Amino acid sequence: MTDPVARQGAAAGDAPPAAHVEYRVAHLQDRLAAEELGELGVRTEMRAGAVVVSGTVPSARCRETLLRIVGEELAGITVHSDIVVAETTRPDHAEEL
Repeated sequence: MTDPVARQGAAAGDAPPAAHVEYRVAHLQDRLAAEELGELGVRTEMRAGAVVVSGTVPSARCRETLLRIVGEELAGITVHSDIVVAETTRPDHAEEL
């Protein structure tokens, strides 16, 4: 799933070196674990010149915060987001068995 937050580099020739991208991804992972979210269950990996961010978060607000941080840390890099919001509300009806 490609998120509208996806960022594109200026041109293919202007793409940052892979080692630089890996450093930025590692910094993003540290920031996600240490800051307000504490999201250790979110995965970030490089695939075909882009960064894929995937996982499950507890709320839409957490998803928005996560995508904001990803955008800050990986500006100028193509990012694909597959972040799912876990449904934690009470059921509105009884389960029929």
